[in-house]
Amino acid sequence: MKAFLLLILGMISVQTIAQSPVKLAVAGLTHGHVGWVFNRANKTDIELVGIYETNPELVKEFSERYKLDKKLFYSDLNKMLDETKPQAVSAFGAISEHMMVVKACAPRKIHVMVEKPLATTFADAKEIQRLAEKNNIQVLTNFETSWYASNQYVKELVEQGKLGEIRKVMVNDGHQGPKEIGVSKEFLEILTDPAKNGAGALVDFGCYGANLMTWLLKGQRPVSVTAVTHQNKPEIYKNVDDEASIILQYPKAQCIIQGSWNWSFARKDMEVFGNKGYAVAVNPTVVRQRLQEKTPEETIKLDPRPAPFTDPFSVLADVVTGKLTLEQNDMYGLPVNVTVVEILETAKEAAKTGKTIFLK
Repeated sequence: MKAFLLLILGMISVQTIAQSPVKLAVAGLTHGHVGWVFNRANKTDIELVGIYETNPELVKEFSERYKLDKKLFYSDLNKMLDETKPQAVSAFGAISEHMMVVKACAPRKIHVMVEKPLATTFADAKEIQRLAEKNNIQVLTNFETSWYASNQYVKELVEQGKLGEIRKVMVNDGHQGPKEIGVSKEFLEILTDPAKNGAGALVDFGCYGANLMTWLLKGQRPVSVTAVTHQNKPEIYKNVDDEASIILQYPKAQCIIQGSWNWSFARKDMEVFGNKGYAVAVNPTVVRQRLQEKTPEETIKLDPRPAPFTDPFSVLADVVTGKLTLEQNDMYGLPVNVTVVEILETAKEAAKTGKTIFLK
């Protein structure tokens, strides 16, 4: 009887642990997407335990807007990590700060999720990967397009052989421009600073295509990278590009990435052409496809992805608790996203020199 009671108590204890929210800290409030973490009151999978931010104006703004306890805020990242002991940190500062966050979290065995892309330099990306592997932590990179049911459906078509071998992929991402759509002054300052953001539209929206193509090709690196960037609006974006086109050449396929702050309207779409058929991910839940030459194009309406894939923080919580194991070449994972940064860095050099660069 005693053994039975101990077993029941153990099962209850395990269940309680499994249902406990993941302790999450936020590093930075300058990124325009940070509001996501404060607008999920109906979910209980994470518990916000600390916020690192050095700008007192932002601390005041966020504490008042979301009615946050001032005790949550820290101006010292290491002090916050040591006092709040989070299981995971979500970074919402400049891309250039991702390295600092991972350096602080990795030795403390704290998992990290950053906003896209992983880093501003290939050297930083490789060091982040080294720290993550050494300390056995996950470092996830959040891309909105990871949530799209349409992209998952297109990849399934590829894996089922319905498109044949991939021959050409075109990925189009962007909007009218960060100033034009009214991002915060803090976020605009990041996006238009080549040191903090890495580049302009080339990084801000070129990263989506690099991520999707690397994912579709299961981690394969391109043979060569060609890129053209331009400032269509130098009066607004004097220090960074607002227009970028990148061509990735693979042994049997080519990917054209168009990242722009000059689109008529916001867009995130992908066209995949194989030697048997094609599929176009129009938006998160709509795909246009034509799988045979003598059949008309059809439009497929999909349901949104199931939980946890509708919410990056739910994905993070499930990875931290072990409910979700990422595939080797998952869009969130390090292998794909280190290659993404390599592609972006090479594209910047290609645009600067006006030459196609062949990867080693």
